[in-house]
Amino acid sequence: MSDATLDDRGRLTLPKEIRERYGDRYHVVDIHDGIKLIPVAGDPLDALRDEFADVEKSAEELREGARETALDEAGR
Repeated sequence: MSDATLDDRGRLTLPKEIRERYGDRYHVVDIHDGIKLIPVAGDPLDALRDEFADVEKSAEELREGARETALDEAGR
């Protein structure tokens, strides 16, 4: 963990190690006890492909499974 300070224009400079690890773009999320910075991928589609690379079901199979689960939870 490290500290960062806002400059007189409200800009925050992140430490070099953080920028190298997570990149230069972030979503700023206001949470109940502070803020959270969430890195934004340079190419969101590549990030999604990487995230779901190990999923073996098709999109249709995933959709059908979600539909079945929702119907069961609704008391089909």
